[in-house]
Amino acid sequence: MSVGGPVEAVLRDLTPQVLGLLVRRHGDFAACEDAVQEALIDAARQWDEVPEHPRGWLITVATRRLIDRRRADDARDRREERAFLLEPAPTTDVLDPDRGDPSAEEDDTLGLLFLCCHPDLSAPSQLALTLRSLGGLGTDEIARTFLVPEATMAQRISRAKQKLRGAAFGVPPAPERGPRLAVVLQVIYLLHTEGHTAGAGPDLRRPDLEAEALRLARLLHAELPEEGETAGLLALLLFSHARRDGRTDDGELVALADQDRSTWDHEVIAEGVALITGALAHRELGPYQLQAAIAAVHAEAPTAEETDWPQIVALYDLLLRIAPNPVTALNRAVAVGEADGPRAGLAALDASADDPRLTDHHRTWAVRAHLLDRAGDHDAAAAAFDEAARRTDSLPERRHLEHRAAALRAGRG
Repeated sequence: MSVGGPVEAVLRDLTPQVLGLLVRRHGDFAACEDAVQEALIDAARQWDEVPEHPRGWLITVATRRLIDRRRADDARDRREERAFLLEPAPTTDVLDPDRGDPSAEEDDTLGLLFLCCHPDLSAPSQLALTLRSLGGLGTDEIARTFLVPEATMAQRISRAKQKLRGAAFGVPPAPERGPRLAVVLQVIYLLHTEGHTAGAGPDLRRPDLEAEALRLARLLHAELPEEGETAGLLALLLFSHARRDGRTDDGELVALADQDRSTWDHEVIAEGVALITGALAHRELGPYQLQAAIAAVHAEAPTAEETDWPQIVALYDLLLRIAPNPVTALNRAVAVGEADGPRAGLAALDASADDPRLTDHHRTWAVRAHLLDRAGDHDAAAAAFDEAARRTDSLPERRHLEHRAAALRAGRG
C-alpha cells in the first residue's frame, strides 16, 4: 500500500532494525521477513501519522504475525510444541503497540548485516540479500545491478534465506571476521553507490540509500574502531555526503569541476579528513582508505584548478597495485588527463578499455568524450557523449550527456 511523507521515511528507516531484532530472537530469516512485510502493510493502512513508538509498534505487530503463522503451521502438522519455541522471551510478552517495546532498544542492524554476509552464502548471494534486507532494494533493482533476470535473482535470494536457518546472529569474533568484514564493507559501498547515482530511473540520487549506507558505516566504525578500512569507508562516504548539494542544479547533474564549492559541507569534510588521516597513519593500508585519500584531495582543493592531480594519479597507481579494478583504471585515466594532458589520458584509457567489463559501460564513453573534448576533437567528443547517453539507464545522466553533446555541436563546448 502506497504511503508518503514522514510515515514512509520512518517505515523505510525502521525496516532493517525491526527485521534484525526478529531474526536475532527467532532465527528464521524468511519467516521473519514475511512477518515484517505484513507489519509494514498494517502500518501503511493504519497510520495517519507516525505513532509515539513506531519501532515498538512494528516489532510487536511483526512478532504477533510470526507467532500466529507458526502456530497455524504447527496446528496443521500436529506439532503444537514447536509454537512454544517461537514464543518471545519473558521480557517481550505481548505488548501494547502504542507503548512500544522497552526491551528492544538495541540496534540489531549490524548483526543482520553480518548474517547476510554469512560464509555459507556465495558472494553474489551475500550482496543480493543485504541489498534487499538493509537497503530496501526491490528484486528487480538488484537483478539489474547483477545483470541477471529478475526470476533468477528472486530464486537466489530465496535460497540464501533458507540457508541461513539456524545461523549465528551478530558480529562474529575477530578470528572469523576478516572475510565477512570485507563483504560487509563492499555491501555498504554498493548501497552508497546506488544511492549516490541511481543506476536507472528519473532521479539522480536515492537519498534514502545514501543515508542508510552512511548510518551503517558509522555503526560499523563505532563497533570496530581498530579496523582501518572501516574508517576509510566512513571517510569516503562522508566526503561524498559533504558534496551532495553541489552535485545538482535545478535537478540537473553538475560535474565535479563545475560545482559551487561553497555549497559543500566543510564540517563534514573536516570529519572525513581527520578519520582518513588517522587511519593512514596507524592502520594497514587498504583500498577504502586509498579511495578516501583521493576524495580528500578533491575535497580540500579550494578550486578545481588547484586540485593536486599528480598526487591523485600516484594514489590511483597505488590503489591499482593493491586492488586492481577496471573502474579504478577508468578513474585513473581521467586523473592522468588532468595531470599530463588529454592525450596522455586517452592513452591510459586505451590501455584499460579492453577489459570486457568496461567496453560497453557508459562511463567509458563519457570519459573518452571528456578527454576528446579537452584535446579539441569536438566532433568525436560529441559522438562519444551521444554513445554514453545511449548506454545509461539514468535519466539525469542521459540529459547531462546529451546536453554536453549538443553544446559541442553548437560550438559552446
